[in-house]
Amino acid sequence: MSSTGGLAAAALVLSLIGCTRTEPVGGDGTTLGPGKGAIAVKGSDTMVILAQRWAEEFMKAHPGATVQVTGGGTGTGIAALINGTTDICQASRPMKEKERADLAQKRGAEAVETKVALDAIAVYVNEKNPISEISVPDLAKVYTGKTTSWSDLGGGADKIVVYGRENSSGTYGYFKEHVLGNADFDQTVQTLAGTSAVAAAVKGDPRGIGYGGIAYLEGIKALKVKRDASAPAIAASPQTAQDGTYPLARSLLFYTAGPAKGTSKRFIEFVTGAEGQKVIEEVGYYPLPQ
Repeated sequence: MSSTGGLAAAALVLSLIGCTRTEPVGGDGTTLGPGKGAIAVKGSDTMVILAQRWAEEFMKAHPGATVQVTGGGTGTGIAALINGTTDICQASRPMKEKERADLAQKRGAEAVETKVALDAIAVYVNEKNPISEISVPDLAKVYTGKTTSWSDLGGGADKIVVYGRENSSGTYGYFKEHVLGNADFDQTVQTLAGTSAVAAAVKGDPRGIGYGGIAYLEGIKALKVKRDASAPAIAASPQTAQDGTYPLARSLLFYTAGPAKGTSKRFIEFVTGAEGQKVIEEVGYYPLPQ
């Protein structure tokens, strides 16, 4: 392995074990590490596996660059962008107006949003579960505690065990707004840190239900989703995410404080270009419409 390739591989390993950044940064990425070309990407746990692959491929193509990727949730990433401790925030929900105002006040820059991929929030169930579809209103009843038995959804008589994300998660915020209509989750919902944890819980629990990014389906199945009881059941796919017929389709986003510069700019251009969009399909999310 060449010395530059070794450095790139080492940087990726550091990102995978949760290397963090504490000093303020600039959009040109020159304040982290011993040399130029180092940037930090932080935020959405849904996007971590995708951003790590982007970072790996980008560093192969740009041996002098270092891209450190960490999760923690969209809220954590936005806070880091506001505080100046990340170059790029990865987000699975749009920034709120207050967050934009805080960024402008603390950093003296407007938030710049870039769509980088599409996702379909999947409703996870165990592979042994006999049901194949669910409506958004029925899903809301499950997560607000109004429906507690699988028999009410066409399944067996078992109690439903409900898994969800912590409130710093952008997926949590999206689900609460678009499924629950901003109603509160029932206190019996078991909140877990990370989409992979939700998927793993459902995989090991025949009574379980969860939600999260479409790329986490190993060993579990995703239900078709109906907008309401009379609507058709729609499976998540690139086409249904792009045309909006899947009820829980959304954009995955990058945010920067002001226009991206230097390595940050080159990384975002890579992500939204042909090579970066190919990575999206390999990971299991959906590329942007052409």
